Amino acid sequence: MKRFIVDELPSDPLRATGVFHQHWLPRIEAVLTSGQDVMLVLPAADYTHREWRRAAIAMLARSHTPRRINAVTGQSTQLAVFERYLTDAHGVTGQYLEGAGATGENSPR
Repeated sequence: MKRFIVDELPSDPLRATGVFHQHWLPRIEAVLTSGQDVMLVLPAADYTHREWRRAAIAMLARSHTPRRINAVTGQSTQLAVFERYLTDAHGVTGQYLEGAGATGENSPR
């Protein structure tokens, strides 16, 4: 599973989704098309980004079956745990997973 890191996105969700689709999507699809599964690492963001991220990952998973793609956000130790899990969980694809504290929110979800 290839770890693909998206290093910067705007804080505004509408602008972030635009940058993601214009700048990052072609690169991600190239990796999937080459036959590799992807763990997409997104920068921390608040709850206003959750829906577009879930939708983008779900659509990528549908478009590139049988390849697997999942998106994660969190601290480096959380990312390592996600990577171990996703590498072994062969049926999991199209998911957006957030590590504890990755959104900057203090209230439980």
